[in-house]
Amino acid sequence: MKLMFKYVLLISVNLQLSCQSNISNKIDVIADMPKLLKESSGIENIEGSPNFWLINDAGNSNDLFEIDDVGNIVRVVEVKKAKNKDWEDLATDGKNEIFIGDFGNNENDRQNLRIYSVSVNEIIDNVVTAEKISFHFEDQTKFPPKKKNRNFDVEAFIYMNNYFYLFTKNRSSHFNGLTKLYKVPNVKGKHIAKLVGEFITCSDTKTCLITGATISKDNKKLCPFRLLE
Repeated sequence: MKLMFKYVLLISVNLQLSCQSNISNKIDVIADMPKLLKESSGIENIEGSPNFWLINDAGNSNDLFEIDDVGNIVRVVEVKKAKNKDWEDLATDGKNEIFIGDFGNNENDRQNLRIYSVSVNEIIDNVVTAEKISFHFEDQTKFPPKKKNRNFDVEAFIYMNNYFYLFTKNRSSHFNGLTKLYKVPNVKGKHIAKLVGEFITCSDTKTCLITGATISKDNKKLCPFRLLE
């Protein structure tokens, strides 16, 4: 596991540096987001489709939104057997499965963290039924822990080789840029999120919080995104 984590970190750093070198001073607006997606918190694309799937943040409807490349809503899909406690991110197997990360945990006190799995192929009349993958962090024993130890919020994850990899958003009172990486199997039921590594972003809470992540289709390049204000 240590070797794997070192590999992930190396490709992550390389990708971030290459992205930074390509940043343009000018950003072109392609489209405005629909009002129904004013609190969108995750976006994914299924291979072979020009459209995108999005979700809204905590307290909104249990819906998946499909939009085209100019921001028009193509369809709204109700996700049955799911609840939007705090949906934070989307991931995909690159084919038919979409995974909804219901693991937002601002106060670090949740004991019902979960990932919902739905199949695009099983959407009927704009309704789909989810399977639930529940988990808890192996190193969390208090809900919430002391403020200096609150590093169990998650807003970013990826799917790779039948596992989910979750990046924490550090909310500790003595912020030092530490992000933890956990591993959860893509298997219906209850699981322990195994801590597989950790790394330092930087020490400024305005620019160093991990709020998203993505992986290339060939599973060779990974990039966690930092919050930029």
